[in-house]
Amino acid sequence: MITADNKAKAIAATQKSKTDVGSAEVQVSVLTARIKEITEHLQIHKGDHMARRGLIQMVGQRKKLLGYLEKKDFGGYKALITQLGLRK
Repeated sequence: MITADNKAKAIAATQKSKTDVGSAEVQVSVLTARIKEITEHLQIHKGDHMARRGLIQMVGQRKKLLGYLEKKDFGGYKALITQLGLRK
């Protein structure tokens, strides 16, 4: 589970204004932080199939949000994936 501190850091890195906590960019950033934590967990606990299922769902949700961003604002999409270290 992502800690409140890590979530706040992920939000602060991509938010557009002080009150922006739900834009697609912020959601992708928070999902990326959660995906990294669950990936580390699964490297230790290889048999945790429920965590693996949740990870797959989060990756799918992030993919949908990134597709939306790519259509809506391609420049912002490119900046976000380079900032987060994601590949197309």
